[in-house]
Amino acid sequence: MPSVVETIPDLNPEQRQQSLVDTFVECFGDLMKNDADAFRGKFRKMAATPFAFYRGSACLFYADMANEEDDFSTEKTSRVWIQGDLHAENFGTYMNSQGTLVFDVNDFDEAYVAPFTWDIKRLVASLALLGYQKAMSDNEIRLMIEAVTKSYIASVARFARSEHTQNFALTLSNTDGKLLDILRASRLNTRVGLLEQNTMIEGYERRFALRDHTLPVNSSTRQKVEEAFVEYLQTIPTSKRFNRLSYNIKDIVSRRGVGIGSAGLPSYNILVEGPTQALENDIIIYMKQAQVASPSRVISDPEIKGYFQHDGHRTVVSQRALQAYADPWLGYTTLDGVGQLVAEVSPYSADLVWDNINDLEDILQLLDFLGTAVAKIHCVSDTDSDQTLVPFSTDQAINEALAGRETEFTEAMVKFGQGYGEIARDDYRLFIDAFRNHKIPGL
Repeated sequence: MPSVVETIPDLNPEQRQQSLVDTFVECFGDLMKNDADAFRGKFRKMAATPFAFYRGSACLFYADMANEEDDFSTEKTSRVWIQGDLHAENFGTYMNSQGTLVFDVNDFDEAYVAPFTWDIKRLVASLALLGYQKAMSDNEIRLMIEAVTKSYIASVARFARSEHTQNFALTLSNTDGKLLDILRASRLNTRVGLLEQNTMIEGYERRFALRDHTLPVNSSTRQKVEEAFVEYLQTIPTSKRFNRLSYNIKDIVSRRGVGIGSAGLPSYNILVEGPTQALENDIIIYMKQAQVASPSRVISDPEIKGYFQHDGHRTVVSQRALQAYADPWLGYTTLDGVGQLVAEVSPYSADLVWDNINDLEDILQLLDFLGTAVAKIHCVSDTDSDQTLVPFSTDQAINEALAGRETEFTEAMVKFGQGYGEIARDDYRLFIDAFRNHKIPGL
């Protein structure tokens, strides 16, 4: 069977556009009905550039992956925890549960159990789009894809050889160049600064300030959120629980999802006491409706589908399986019967932004770190990860699939990345035409 980079360009443009529209309606239809304005905003953001379109269309990517042959999939490597939406901007900084500032893959809303190659393919195609947006040559884009792929292969092999990988992280002590700059800038952020941006002190107590996209909640909604919060507390691993005082709720506001990935998803911010009654260490956490993971739409394995209570549970289990020393506030709950994800709004979380990273040498150095970060999520789990869905050593399985085929895998990723990047640019034009000419039902 030919690959998607060979078959999709041969499709009639009208057929491809209709397939694109049908996929969006299938994935977003209910949310669009509930909040059409939010999705008009989402699609306008996606209309900005081909890369922005690609960021918001993971469901289309996986619809294509369902028909993609994978020469590197084995019984084990097709059942690996993947991040699910691994594009060039889904990396960033966070403060881990050990108090170390790290750079890692972030955003696990689309995480699932699937072929490990899907993460790599989604990433390298995004690099082709990023390089095109920066007016890089085809050869420079090839070098970008080679850099991240070779780093991934070498890092997997290193993790497979070592029995002491649990504590590995990209930190202030083992990075340099642009990545070190990113970590240092994030380190300057403070919890007080975050609180000043989102809250105010009134009557000797802190509460949320009402800003854009933030609304007060009525008493019945507050009660439901508080009940969901109590349920959430039981999902925090015992080793990561704070004292009871930390979880005292001080205020609740609702937020409307407005980002490319969160459009139409209701969420709440909850202000809690934190470790002491001092006002400067209050904690903001969010509770948001979890979304259906795009890879799950094309994975039919009943064991995988039946493993999760709901998508909030899936997101949390996946993040703990993918991220060493995950957020101690990470947990899940239900609200009105719908799965919710709960985590801290951290001042130290900052996304990777490529706007001022344009020198090829800087880009290649950063991509070397990104390849290591991706290998780490595929190979290293949180100490409190108790999942049983992937019971084998993924580092060994992936390394065995790549050993002796390193050049072949690199060439395959270059071919896919550049080929699917061209497809995404064509899809972007079809999307713009469909959106502006009202061909997407519900908008």
